[in-house]
Amino acid sequence: MMAAARMAFASCGRVHLLLPSSPSTPILARTRGGCGGIAKSISFLASSSAARSAKHAALFCSCTSSSSDAFVAPPPTQSTVEEKKPATGAEEKGEVPVGELAGLLDIRVGRVVKAWLHPEADSLYVEEVDVGEEQPRTICSGLVKYLSLDQLQDSNVIVLANLKPRNMRGIKSNGMLMCASDASHETVQLLTPPEGSVPGERVWFGSEDDKSLQSEPATGNQVQKKKIWESVQPHLKTTDNCIAVLGEHPMRTSAGKVFCKSLQGAGVS
Repeated sequence: MMAAARMAFASCGRVHLLLPSSPSTPILARTRGGCGGIAKSISFLASSSAARSAKHAALFCSCTSSSSDAFVAPPPTQSTVEEKKPATGAEEKGEVPVGELAGLLDIRVGRVVKAWLHPEADSLYVEEVDVGEEQPRTICSGLVKYLSLDQLQDSNVIVLANLKPRNMRGIKSNGMLMCASDASHETVQLLTPPEGSVPGERVWFGSEDDKSLQSEPATGNQVQKKKIWESVQPHLKTTDNCIAVLGEHPMRTSAGKVFCKSLQGAGVS
């Protein structure tokens, strides 16, 4: 330590020997001239144990082309040392929350105005569904095993309306009838809007006031490319009261909550 100090004295015009006010408050000293305009700095710091003792000092030798008085750096502020709270869940992974994704789905009240068996597929029905547009939408549904035509005809339904159109055995399907089903997929029931719901009304999740928070629905291409439906669907289910929910948030129209006939704790798709 002393040998290094002597070297510093030899190469520097002035040396300031300073006693630190506290271990956490750095003390800096600068000297004038003596280094030919070339900035150099040599620091000698006492060990952490010695720094806590009044018998030891921190020796700073600094040679610069400019001159200034010694100064004490201010202690760090609370905001500087405060640690950020770790992100959790979807934020930590950079994922969009499921509620926001669900808001991009165009789920509407519909009414089946006509239904018939698909001429090329025994497991499919073809429906014309009023979803509040100028013309009914054509939708193909794999419900032959679960519902009769009489149950489907004139029924009020819930339609996922912004899926990308699909060609199903020669007929283009423009949406999907949403249903509840048990774990074994042996029992399937249509989701039903409450009485008084109007075809074409967009469905939302949450409280009555949450309707005003709905975002514009995504396009069919966006729903497919970003896998929006695939991300939301696992979070849909029915409650013990047969109400359709997203997590704990009920699916609703202006007339009330969407439900199925009798399936409790069922998946929704």
